[in-house]
Amino acid sequence: MSDLAAFSRSPAEGDARPLASVLRRVASVTLPVFTVVAVIVLIWYLAAAGMNRAWTLDQAGRRGLELTVGEVIADTLNQDRPVLPTPHQVFTELWNTTLGEPVMRERRGELQGNPRNLVFHAYHTLAPTLMGFLIGTFLGVLLAVGIVHNRAMSMSVMPWAIASQTIPILAIAPIIVVVVSNLPALNAAVDNGMISEEMILSIPKALISSYLSFFPVVVGMVAGLRSPNATDLDLMRTYAASRYQTFWKLRLPASIPFLFTSLKVSIAAALVGTIVAELPTGARFGLGARLLTGSYYGQTIQIWSALFMSAICAATLVVMLGVIEKLVLKRMGQP
Repeated sequence: MSDLAAFSRSPAEGDARPLASVLRRVASVTLPVFTVVAVIVLIWYLAAAGMNRAWTLDQAGRRGLELTVGEVIADTLNQDRPVLPTPHQVFTELWNTTLGEPVMRERRGELQGNPRNLVFHAYHTLAPTLMGFLIGTFLGVLLAVGIVHNRAMSMSVMPWAIASQTIPILAIAPIIVVVVSNLPALNAAVDNGMISEEMILSIPKALISSYLSFFPVVVGMVAGLRSPNATDLDLMRTYAASRYQTFWKLRLPASIPFLFTSLKVSIAAALVGTIVAELPTGARFGLGARLLTGSYYGQTIQIWSALFMSAICAATLVVMLGVIEKLVLKRMGQP
């Protein structure tokens, strides 16, 4: 009877079961996420209403007006310069400064970047971020290899690498800016028109970005290169493998998952370093410069939109690294 019932079932009913299963899986993944987001947005609106309420009542008192509760709430959620912007104000600003403004505009007969567009500012932040990330990754991997294969470096370099992260980045950023800006070779290149002043400003940002990004790579790579157990190392010695062969065939493949984990932390730290470096450099463009301009003129909505753009950039970089990680591990035959 069961076979006959299965045979007599209509095709629509057979197709509906897999579809319902897929929908249940999607709901099980997305529903918790949307629930958390909804709670955060609700708390955000309540906090905005509470923090902006004083300004609304003060302005109403100055004008001799008596506002209802609904009018107070409506005003607190739509102020021009609120203490805490509401989510819809931030996302409206994001929309207007990304899709609502052209990235490039014509000025004085030339096509130039539009400072009103957040994508333009994100480019000026991401370029030195990626440069510093590559420098920091290279130095981190190089130091990790030396630490693992040389006991003297392990005893001397690693403590200094740890100590270097105790220095506040805000303290060394102005020092790096002053030193780099006064290098004779760079000043001569600017005078000769070989490089622009914006490129000069990007060098300190890249150096600070690499300073923050190299340490996670060092720690991750050291742990990864030391992850093979004694049995695997003994097996390589049994095959009379050299240290070079042991490194390329055992230690390096074992360190790849550790490397990508540290790279995700590193690239986020690199972005933070670049944004922090833009504050004392006097940069005109970049997300850090956008934050600084907003703080000067009390444009809190602009500040929050720049913060969200920074978070979007960081999330995009981490997701891209995750995709590369999956491709590399799949290529290596790992699940």
